[in-house]
Amino acid sequence: MTRLLREPLLHFLLIGALLFGLYGLAPPGPLTTVAPSKEIRLSLDEINQLTQLFQSQWRRAPTPQELQRLVETKVEQEILYREALAMGLDKDDEIVKRRMAQKMQFLAEDVAAAREPTTDELKAWFETNSAKFAQPPRLGLRHLYFSTDRRGVRAREDAQQALVQLAGQPVDTQAAAALADPFMFQDYYRDRSPEFLGKEFGAPFAVAVAKLPPGSWQGPIESGFGWHLVFVDTVVPGRVPAFEEVEADVRAAWLREQKALAWAKSYKTMRESYTVLLPGPPDESAATSLNPPAPLAKGPEPSGAVSK
Repeated sequence: MTRLLREPLLHFLLIGALLFGLYGLAPPGPLTTVAPSKEIRLSLDEINQLTQLFQSQWRRAPTPQELQRLVETKVEQEILYREALAMGLDKDDEIVKRRMAQKMQFLAEDVAAAREPTTDELKAWFETNSAKFAQPPRLGLRHLYFSTDRRGVRAREDAQQALVQLAGQPVDTQAAAALADPFMFQDYYRDRSPEFLGKEFGAPFAVAVAKLPPGSWQGPIESGFGWHLVFVDTVVPGRVPAFEEVEADVRAAWLREQKALAWAKSYKTMRESYTVLLPGPPDESAATSLNPPAPLAKGPEPSGAVSK
């Protein structure tokens, strides 16, 4: 008996039996998927929100039956959401990751949006950033079009000859229109910016027209369509408006900047707590560590897996 009690195999069996018994008494552990909560509780605020959403869309309050359907739709969404979480459907889903990353960025930006700037703050910011609100010059011009499709290589030469014939004549003379070709768009542009003219005729044309003196036919100037003679009749110089003229725009721009700065600061703090390991060349077993980037003026959308 003494020899049997000293046998290591007996000790092993007794310990195993004890552990097995304790395991049987313990409550069952969690499964691989988490069971969703079976209680769904809607608050009065949530019911009011459903009602207001219905009213904004249909311009009337919902009937009891309609409100019941709205509630049931809300319940259905919550049930499906919980069941999806329990099944782990949110794991490794790029759309879910992108949406949650967006919400993190919105939370960081909301910190900046919570504070209303004073007028003095906006004026000081406007003085530093007034160039952002500069208004471009505006031009009024009439043009004569010489088509390269119709005239070929003679288009520029014909425009030069027409310029000689128009010397000293009024801009609205009937002879002017007879010298040129029909144009698919407008013959006269009133109060247009160089940016608009650039989109209509091409950037080189807009740059050349902006340098023309008003009051006489000038050219020829080439566009994406052909050659043109241009008569600039009005020029409104560009200017920086007074703060009072653009106060609403200044506030909106200030708020955008504050949101960007708040996000950049928040992301920098989060990024510094992570280490990103990148795979090295095939002949190297060690991974390459990616150091945190410099602060960003506008936060990127976080993506990819990181390990701390």
